[in-house]
Amino acid sequence: MAPATPYRGRFAPSPTGPLHFGSLVAALGSWLFARHHGGEWLVRVEDIDPPREVPGAARRQLETLAAFGLVADQPPVFQSQRGELYAAALAGLLARGEAFECRCSRSELEAVGGIHRACVGTGGDRQPAIRLRVPDEVLGFEDRIQGHFEQALAREVGDVVLRRADGFWAYQLAVVVDDGAQGITDVVRGADLLDSTPRQILLQRRLGLPTPGYAHLPLVLDAHGRKLGKSLAALPVDAADPGPALAAAWSFLGQDTAHWPGGLPPAKALGRALPAFDPARIPRHAAPFSAEAVTKP
Repeated sequence: MAPATPYRGRFAPSPTGPLHFGSLVAALGSWLFARHHGGEWLVRVEDIDPPREVPGAARRQLETLAAFGLVADQPPVFQSQRGELYAAALAGLLARGEAFECRCSRSELEAVGGIHRACVGTGGDRQPAIRLRVPDEVLGFEDRIQGHFEQALAREVGDVVLRRADGFWAYQLAVVVDDGAQGITDVVRGADLLDSTPRQILLQRRLGLPTPGYAHLPLVLDAHGRKLGKSLAALPVDAADPGPALAAAWSFLGQDTAHWPGGLPPAKALGRALPAFDPARIPRHAAPFSAEAVTKP
């Protein structure tokens, strides 16, 4: 029998601001899974949307991760430097007729609920987007935390944008190409990306890439059930005092707080806690989060 492929996970932040608690949970969760399985943990910066990026954010995010003891096993990869890989993948899809040019605007697609099934664009001079042809099928998978999830791709998603009309690469293409190129075996990330997974699996199949295992962590929500983020005044985690936020993230992931060693530098605390990590304890949905949790001694 061929040996099993070594575990390789990753954390992929977007440089749209400082690292906040929700990002820390995703980083810690993916790190814990990788180390639990004796595997590698990589960091990939998803900097392919310049209008949304904050200057210097990527550097500060990497510095914050290091301050929390979360250091990748390889130098970080920047998607902005990987355009040739995306272009090659897109060229293959176009050559096989699996992708096509589309000049539909968002307003023109509003009449069909924003779901693209046929081009209705009237702007012949408009720069085209490139879309993936999506079949009329239901695609499902087994998530290690959320259980079975499936999606009727044509009805719920429509033809997926691979390159935007403004020329920027779309997230769905870049993430699939990079996971394949980096040999990612397991994707651990927030549950807000759960419904992106079927379309990514479809694209993996079209590109002849393996499908990783998936585990979607519970979202960090505020007391009103809204996703914690910059728009909800989520405070950035404090790189100068990482202990409280790191302990809160361990607890948020359902782990036994009795096994979190307080008072140690982050790297040592993580090393002490790691043997007690139990993926089965991670909840599908977590209790609302209070910012006080990351400031308590």
